[in-house]
Amino acid sequence: MRGAAGKTPVWFAWILAVLLLISGGVAYRVLGHKLKLIGEKPTALPVPLSDFPIQFGNWVGSEMPIPATTKEYMERNFADDFFSRRYVNSVDKIWVDIYVVYCSTKPGGMLGHRPSVCYPANGWLQETTEKSQFTSQKGRQIDCLVQRFRQPAPAIGEVVVLNFYVRNGQITINEGDFEGLLGRKFNITRDPSRYVAQVQISSVLESSVRKAAGEITDIILDFLPDKNSKVSAAGFIRTSGGNVKSDE
Repeated sequence: MRGAAGKTPVWFAWILAVLLLISGGVAYRVLGHKLKLIGEKPTALPVPLSDFPIQFGNWVGSEMPIPATTKEYMERNFADDFFSRRYVNSVDKIWVDIYVVYCSTKPGGMLGHRPSVCYPANGWLQETTEKSQFTSQKGRQIDCLVQRFRQPAPAIGEVVVLNFYVRNGQITINEGDFEGLLGRKFNITRDPSRYVAQVQISSVLESSVRKAAGEITDIILDFLPDKNSKVSAAGFIRTSGGNVKSDE
């Protein structure tokens, strides 16, 4: 009912405002509950990264603990799956540490999780960073960053880290590709094909990380949804020796 001047009565406007506040509060609590549930239960890959082969080619892996600061960051920023292993190539007498983390619940949670942050946080000094490429066994040209770190004197430790991201099946080395609104939003539908993954391969020699990257990257990508949401590793099974083979 309107007054003589055709305006909405003040009492009606107050009631409407109260109803809007109540409905907004209910919606906020429902959304908060959903986000809490999302945070408590990770978004699962069709094939978990724990099933990644322990052995491929001449490389044999063993589980490695991750630094406490890295683990805390992962737990705080919705890392849904990961593996951290040292692989030794007994034929070429070389080794690499391989770390892969998958973030789908909140893809933007990967922001800031990069060698130039994590290594200095653990006492390493950064020396160089260069954009580069390597070729996978399937002939893919993979963009990457190659970074060098050293421990402060009197320690003499050095490490070379090859790093890149995979966003929704596409390779990138630029955090700007997933720092926008879509990357920061929660993945309420739990669609595993909406994600950011990070791959880090490190060792004392650049030749070692490049060799491992060329031989392992195609397998890593098989465990992650491609740009068409397909997970190639879903068509594979583990053998007793930890290798992967087709089930067809």
